[in-house]
Amino acid sequence: MEHFKSKIIIFISVVCLITLGCQTMQKDLLLTSSDDTTYNSLAEIEEMVVKLDGMGADREGLVKARQLISALEGTVADPAFEGMLAAWSGRLYLMEGRNSDAQREYQKSQNLSPGNLPGRILSFKMERNASQRLSMIDQSIAAEGTLGSNSSRGELLAERGRVMFDLGRFSESVAAFDSAFITLKDRPWYEESYRLFRDKAWELRELEQGTGNRTVEIAGQEEITWRDLIEITKSETDLLRFITAGRDWPVETLFNNLLDRSLIPYTQNAALTEWPYSKPSSSELVLRSGTAWFLWHLNAENKANRGLLTRYSSRYANISNVRSPIPDLDINSPFLDSILGCVESEFMSLPDGRNFMPREKVKGSEFYSMLKKLGS
Repeated sequence: MEHFKSKIIIFISVVCLITLGCQTMQKDLLLTSSDDTTYNSLAEIEEMVVKLDGMGADREGLVKARQLISALEGTVADPAFEGMLAAWSGRLYLMEGRNSDAQREYQKSQNLSPGNLPGRILSFKMERNASQRLSMIDQSIAAEGTLGSNSSRGELLAERGRVMFDLGRFSESVAAFDSAFITLKDRPWYEESYRLFRDKAWELRELEQGTGNRTVEIAGQEEITWRDLIEITKSETDLLRFITAGRDWPVETLFNNLLDRSLIPYTQNAALTEWPYSKPSSSELVLRSGTAWFLWHLNAENKANRGLLTRYSSRYANISNVRSPIPDLDINSPFLDSILGCVESEFMSLPDGRNFMPREKVKGSEFYSMLKKLGS
């Protein structure tokens, strides 16, 4: 009986050793090979990092991405996998402001897998000069030729869209992003992450290359003040020369002068027939009604034709029971001539095809477009 028990113990021990050996063998295999599961982990990291890059890097997101990368480091002895993992790690370090760590990860990435795509994109992002960054991207796109996959070309085009945005070449930025989104339709997080950049570039597409930084900044705003309006008009047109005679007047001086000459209205309430005596501030937000007033009066001054200021009201003055051609604009409104004039001259439009919506705020890009139409 004791002999039988000894055999049982020996058998169990052998099974345990075999099981332990199998587990060790599985771990050794994991350390020397990669499979779909490990590369799917790279795709998960890619999605996380791209979203952090395009939509804003928050602390929680950075920590989560770093934890996933750390968990994968050293688990797969595949140079291609390790090289790409190091590149994504470098992207995270850049977002954290740890540039030397990003550079170290880039070198590691290149040593393991020279020329891998995430590594190339990391090198673009480490280049601070936007023009040089564009050159690097274009060279990489050209090098892809017919050998690169559509996917890799899409990632490069997304980076081109970003750098074109930084360079103020907004029309080209839109084109690059749109091509990238089509190519990367199987990875929708690229469009999700960079859609805000693409749409803002679309809004700013009319800005010419070389436009001043301050104009670009104002044009990118969701709302503008009288100061902003005057700054753009002053820097992008000659329409204020009738006041300045070419001299560089401070914005506040221009505001007061324009107010005194009635090019800026005392109120933007298009429903009032009697205006208040209190003057507006240069920091007041500009509405569509005020924009129309400014543009139409500026147009009349530059054409030396003040008759434009009563063109429509004088036409309707002797007609009884006449209604305004624009439903949300009263026929007796002081803004009638300015609004009808801007709409008829196509400086401004009717947002819904019927109403003017005088109380709506004006985006910087919208005003820039209106101003260019007036000056053309």
